[in-house]
Amino acid sequence: MTPLFRSALVLGLLSAVGPFAIDMYLPALPALTADLGTDVANAQLTLTFYFIAFGVSQLFYGPWSDQVGRKTPLYLGLGIFILGSIGCALAPSIGALVVARFVQGLGAAVVMVVPRAVIRDMHTGTAATRLMALVMLVISVSPFLAPLAGSGLIALGSWRLLFWVLCLAAVMSLFVTSALLPETLAPAQRVKVNLPNLWRGAGVLMRDPIFMGLTFIGGFGMASFFVFIASASFVYTGQFGLSPTGFSLAFAVNALGFFASSQLAAPLGERFGMVRVMRLAVMGFAAAACTLFLICLAGGASLPVVIGFLFLGNAGLGLVIPTTMVMALDDHGDIAGLASSLGGTLQMLAGGVMIAVTGLFFDGTATPMVGAIALCAVAALALSMVILPRLQRVPA
Repeated sequence: MTPLFRSALVLGLLSAVGPFAIDMYLPALPALTADLGTDVANAQLTLTFYFIAFGVSQLFYGPWSDQVGRKTPLYLGLGIFILGSIGCALAPSIGALVVARFVQGLGAAVVMVVPRAVIRDMHTGTAATRLMALVMLVISVSPFLAPLAGSGLIALGSWRLLFWVLCLAAVMSLFVTSALLPETLAPAQRVKVNLPNLWRGAGVLMRDPIFMGLTFIGGFGMASFFVFIASASFVYTGQFGLSPTGFSLAFAVNALGFFASSQLAAPLGERFGMVRVMRLAVMGFAAAACTLFLICLAGGASLPVVIGFLFLGNAGLGLVIPTTMVMALDDHGDIAGLASSLGGTLQMLAGGVMIAVTGLFFDGTATPMVGAIALCAVAALALSMVILPRLQRVPA
């Protein structure tokens, strides 16, 4: 096993904990809505608050990892995730479940921000993109296996069983972190966490139009995927009449476009230039999303059409998101943890806001979901037209 592949495997397994807490949970949304006597909007709040906690807590883990190294924050975050998972499994009401999911999100954030900082510790440029793509390949088992596993667990018991399994997965991640993940931030490279340093570093990042632009190009892309995650189970099982297992398979097909194309990000970036690849990918994402929205408005949104166009749009996202993640950190290696956490926070907040906004208009059909996805795509395209021409140092 090569060092690059081993790093990708370890970081990918850690990073998959957060997505598993989302993807394995999706088939259970209709069941828990009925079991807890609530409605779709309140059920979606369990995702909204998860994403908000997931985003905001990154502001803590990133700078802290810059001070103490990468492993200690992982131990704390995974411990919080375990407590949140237990709370979810025992939740007596939708309100209690929302609170427990918030706690779970507070812990899950660590496996998003710290692995990205670890990658920046080890590599930059296309080498970092290649490692990020390999990590995403490992994570890609989540959209395929997690919903199917969730459907199977629901058949065996109830939606509560899902959270006991997530608890077990987090315990295993603690052992992986302890045994297989080396510390990548040397003591000499650590930055003391204090308000002046944080304020100074955040000011540098937020005044950098390249960092902010790339963050939100990727952020609107991620927000569109979060809207799909929050709404798809209701659309596929409600409007199109799929079973939980059928939904899991349809969700896996849509996710396949994203993760398959993400593996092409580094080689295409090396051959054609990362800026050019990103520009064409954002255009493709926007074209697919807007076309599907027009089809929905015209009443032609059959199940194959929705799955097909979402596959195409997600294929564009697979080239955009890992590339923007890497390029946004390239000029900020000295504060990689803070940059990773701030970028992740902004992206997760964008996703949480879009889920909440979509919930106001959601009627159980594909049209509001696709409309929100198209809005995200247009926003990402508009930003790319402003930001990407400024990246003259990267071959276009």
